[in-house]
Amino acid sequence: MEYTAKHRFARMSAQKIRPFATLIRGRSASEAMELLRFLPNKSARLLEQVLKSALGNAEYQGARQLDDLVITDARVDGGPMMKRIRPRARGSAYLIRRRFSHIQITLTDFEDED
Repeated sequence: MEYTAKHRFARMSAQKIRPFATLIRGRSASEAMELLRFLPNKSARLLEQVLKSALGNAEYQGARQLDDLVITDARVDGGPMMKRIRPRARGSAYLIRRRFSHIQITLTDFEDED
């Protein structure tokens, strides 16, 4: 069975989070949690929160062994942008883009499929 958690409108660009998502994809949930805990990045904290939520969803939906869960999908998509204008020299303007992202983690228990 699949267990999913999402964090929509995370206040960080998807480009900064994607390397950490590829780092945990395919690993067991407990191993990924330990890996993210010791990384000193904000993006690791965001992924750790979503992974905790996915584990909580799995426990709530009746997963038997939380240690057997594997991260099958760790996806980071781009979200909307807040656009602001900063004044520059000689009356020109500079566009500031505040980027958001959507994080989705899916856990699977492979014993159910066999």
